[in-house]
Amino acid sequence: MKKLTLAAAIVAGFGLFNAKAQNVNGMKLTDIHVDYIQIRSVKSLLADKQWIALEYGQKVGDYSELYIRDDDGKKLEFNSAIDGVNKMKAYGYELFSVYAEQIDKDSNRPVYVLKRK
Repeated sequence: MKKLTLAAAIVAGFGLFNAKAQNVNGMKLTDIHVDYIQIRSVKSLLADKQWIALEYGQKVGDYSELYIRDDDGKKLEFNSAIDGVNKMKAYGYELFSVYAEQIDKDSNRPVYVLKRK
């Protein structure tokens, strides 16, 4: 029984060792403690990829600093903006409101406002 417990602890340790924490502009998502955030989907022009831009009131020098990234600084891909909303549920947020942001004269995109539970 002790060997089984030790083996399970080792496997769990390796799993946690390889886990990547998500961050925005160097701030881990687990360390963001604000009441409201907003997210929007940003689509790649050349590839079939989507990223999530997240704003929580941080100072931003470049728009690319808004993307959710892994520890290596690589932008995390999402299936859709709703995939991002569901991801943020794990961090204690729920959907509060949705509004349309105008991109150009003929198109807009939804922006999701999330509230901490």
